[in-house]
Amino acid sequence: MAVKTNYEKNGNNYFRVTATIGKKSDGKPIRKEFYGKSKKEAETKKDEYLNNLKSGLNLDFDKITVGNLFHIWLFEIIKVSNKIKPSTFERYESVYRNYIKNSEISNILIAEIKSMQIQKFYNNLYKNGKTSASIEVLNRLLKSYFNYAVDENYIIKNPISKKITIPGDATKNKKRIIEIFTNDEIEILKKGIKGHQWEMLILLALGTGLRQGELLGLRWCDLNFTEQELTVNQALKTITEISDDEIRKVKTIIQIPKTKNSLRTVPIPSILIPKLKEHKLKEENKFKKNNITFNNNAFVFTNKFSTYVDARALLRSFKRILKRLNIPEKKFHTLRHTFATKLFEADVPLLTVSKLLGHSDIETTQIYTHIMPQQKTRAVDKLNDLFN
Repeated sequence: MAVKTNYEKNGNNYFRVTATIGKKSDGKPIRKEFYGKSKKEAETKKDEYLNNLKSGLNLDFDKITVGNLFHIWLFEIIKVSNKIKPSTFERYESVYRNYIKNSEISNILIAEIKSMQIQKFYNNLYKNGKTSASIEVLNRLLKSYFNYAVDENYIIKNPISKKITIPGDATKNKKRIIEIFTNDEIEILKKGIKGHQWEMLILLALGTGLRQGELLGLRWCDLNFTEQELTVNQALKTITEISDDEIRKVKTIIQIPKTKNSLRTVPIPSILIPKLKEHKLKEENKFKKNNITFNNNAFVFTNKFSTYVDARALLRSFKRILKRLNIPEKKFHTLRHTFATKLFEADVPLLTVSKLLGHSDIETTQIYTHIMPQQKTRAVDKLNDLFN
């Protein structure tokens, strides 16, 4: 049985119902339209909307713009959701502030936004030096935002359609260049950090591949010296907390790791166990000096005051260490890349490496493809005995 509709737009059929939601300054009624694939769906949307109005929601619907609604969606819906982490909201807010807030689409009425306006917006961003990758990130966020606008009946259809093209090479699968420490640099680094405040942290990063936040979030109760392993179940993250009126404040928080796969148990190289025990004694003495009670819930790595380590201070210190040792500047994350690369060089299977790194899927681990050809060659060489 065909579903009855009463409205057609852009070649699509909808059922439309209307409701009066207020009056303009001149006394004329403000009418809002609700669309659905059937009368029941349209009526349900209308009822939900009117109930929200009774609960206190009251917007000037005939004047709401893309930018206005985006701010409301970001701070009133996304920010309070328990589905995203503070660091994720920080990234979303950055996209809003740098790309949307004062953009050419910000003052367009939400009800009048069209796909072509979005396309021109992207094209202009690219012409002005923005990368395809950054525009792709913007596109994904805008698509989610416009889905919300559709659900709330501000617009009928999401303007981010398949017809939208990301300018440049965003859709091409470019090979990512992975930077690692060479064997010589590793030896220089190990010798150069002996006795340094961050010696154990750097060695553990090289030996386990943990992310910086995971290392800083480690507690002594997460380490099992008997089984020679550690458990990753939280991360320490420095974020910028943003209030609804966009006042920014830097703070350090504890949050769950990057993905659910990041919750994992990782073996500790046996050679590091005695060093970790020695590090624990030093931490206990430091806590005593600072008149702080030490227990197994304490962080494995702390600052001179026996409190959490500021991630930015660690990165600055790491940069100074490399400069002092005449090692070309590299990111702290390079320690993680080096760990993964060394595993591949030792013929450790891809799936095992992926699990040790806590990747969400094995495709993420395949960024280390520069090692794979060597691994494949060695694997096939093992068959030489068949032909002797």
